[in-house]
Amino acid sequence: MSFSSSPSSPERSHRLAVGSFLEEFTNKVDILEFDSETTSFHSNPSLSFDHPYPPTKLMFHPSPSKSPDLLASSGDFLRLWEIHPNQQSVEARSLLNNSKTSEFCAPLTSFDWNESEPRRIGTSSIDTTCTIWDIERGVVETQLIAHDKEVYDIAWGEAGVFASVSADGSVRIFDLRDKEHSTIIYESSQPETPLLRLAWNKQDLRYMATILMDSNKVVILDIRSPTMPVAELQRHRASVNAIAWAPQSCRHICSAGDDSQTLIWELPTVAEPGGIDPILAYSAGSEINQLQWSASQPEWIAIAFADKMQLLRV
Repeated sequence: MSFSSSPSSPERSHRLAVGSFLEEFTNKVDILEFDSETTSFHSNPSLSFDHPYPPTKLMFHPSPSKSPDLLASSGDFLRLWEIHPNQQSVEARSLLNNSKTSEFCAPLTSFDWNESEPRRIGTSSIDTTCTIWDIERGVVETQLIAHDKEVYDIAWGEAGVFASVSADGSVRIFDLRDKEHSTIIYESSQPETPLLRLAWNKQDLRYMATILMDSNKVVILDIRSPTMPVAELQRHRASVNAIAWAPQSCRHICSAGDDSQTLIWELPTVAEPGGIDPILAYSAGSEINQLQWSASQPEWIAIAFADKMQLLRV
């Protein structure tokens, strides 16, 4: 799922892109509009399009007022789609393949669109690499062998700084000014336990969050003090699947998981013995696998479970 991030355009302000997860080649992406006054969704069949394989991530352009109305998706390749609301159509703009030797490439697990430099998208792949694309020129800016095993997620901090998490159990930070080196800021307490997701706090870049495979905890990291988490949030009763920082607050984070719970946490200024409890909780109908917090309307959180999507008002 992805929220449209344009606050200035009413017709874009409450839009979401939603992708299917079908174990077959042909999947779907739908562009939905949400009317907050009637709290109802409107789907436009002409803005629905086929997607090869399930999209592993969807993201709208972070600065839509300065660009065409673009949506990016990852799966077998990184793809850019241009949405034409007036013509009621979606156009495949580009397919970005970083393989020099084949028409195929290793599947992409995730990507992140750089808010400071929107021409840059970073992708993560099962082939242990992270690739930085210049999407305006359609070329690879750089490709880094980032980890010893599959890279599962990537997140930008500043214009030239990104972090990644991997099946090797580490969080690494890269600076494009020094491509030869990376900094390991965290490794799984259980050796070789994969890290699945990474979220960088855009309100305070000192902090990031990650989740471990088959674990009920959310690990909060401070990049100034590597190796030791500043907090571990452990009130989920089953595996955590998704995390999202509040777009308007540096101390709030949301998590969701296999216990059907969506929890919002307020991080303490000092560590609390025994851990902290969430300040808000919501129970869904089944295991939650996706979570998005709207940057342009921070009162809305979207969750996905089974074949449903819900919007929660905070």
